[in-house]
Amino acid sequence: MITRRHILATTLLLATALAAPVHAEDKPAEIRIGTQKGGFFPAVRQRQTLENAFKPLGIEIKWIDFQFGPPLLEAINVGSVDFGYVGDSPPIFAQAGGAKIRYVAAVKSDGNTQAIVVPKDSPIHALADLRGKRVAFGKGSSAHNLLVAALEKAGLSWSDITPAPLAPADATAAFVKGSVDAWSIWDPYLALAELKENARVIAFDKDVHKPNAFYIAGADFVEKYPSLVAKLNTAFASEGVWADSHHEDVAKAQAEATGVDIEAIRRFVARSNYRVVPIDAEVVKSQQAVADRFAKLGLIPKPVNVSDIVWKWTPGS
Repeated sequence: MITRRHILATTLLLATALAAPVHAEDKPAEIRIGTQKGGFFPAVRQRQTLENAFKPLGIEIKWIDFQFGPPLLEAINVGSVDFGYVGDSPPIFAQAGGAKIRYVAAVKSDGNTQAIVVPKDSPIHALADLRGKRVAFGKGSSAHNLLVAALEKAGLSWSDITPAPLAPADATAAFVKGSVDAWSIWDPYLALAELKENARVIAFDKDVHKPNAFYIAGADFVEKYPSLVAKLNTAFASEGVWADSHHEDVAKAQAEATGVDIEAIRRFVARSNYRVVPIDAEVVKSQQAVADRFAKLGLIPKPVNVSDIVWKWTPGS
């Protein structure tokens, strides 16, 4: 006998089923990608590669620019950006702060696009000469890691210098005015300092450690849309192959997008690597060394295990 209670229960179950969200195969109306003013991203945007790849799925691509990595990752953490590209340090600070992020792909840098520079007439000629000097860097950025690693290699401690944590624009002004003695910085700011200010490099990344850069996605986005994350990785990997053989196109696009001197951009592009690869054991080991270095110095509130937030991407899957 069908009772009133049975009818009510069935109605509630049906209503719940209709209202329940579709999970793995559901798709967002847009994917928000965070980038910094550098690399091949202006060219990728001009070429509309991502837009064309996702349009058949009914998904729009929205690009959001950031000056450097930490605010980009904070945007991913709070859910206002889905996917982005940063250097090695920002994910360490973000993970230590409990950010909901995942490493989803890597770019193994050749170590030529970031350096510690000094004014051309500076008495500083070696890393050991940084003792007692005021050094600018972006807090939580890959340049932060370069500076820490450089001091370590020179046998200096963090307390041996006067740290000057500054955003790139502020650090540029400070360097030009002479209010800092040295500057740990990445391209294109590095190339501009070399060409416009005759800045002298005392150490590139490759002279100190082996850096990597990363594609990062929000943890919830990865869990809900793993196939879209793989598609994003594949698209950027394809564009990386294109960029490696089209340096002039990459340079022109970036110069147009940023207004930065084309000669500085050409220098930056010529020493860049755009190859996107899965995160392997070597990358994890290198990134864990960064995390351990920061934890040892008390630069992050707690130690972190990098592998805990690595998402495995298998190209072609």
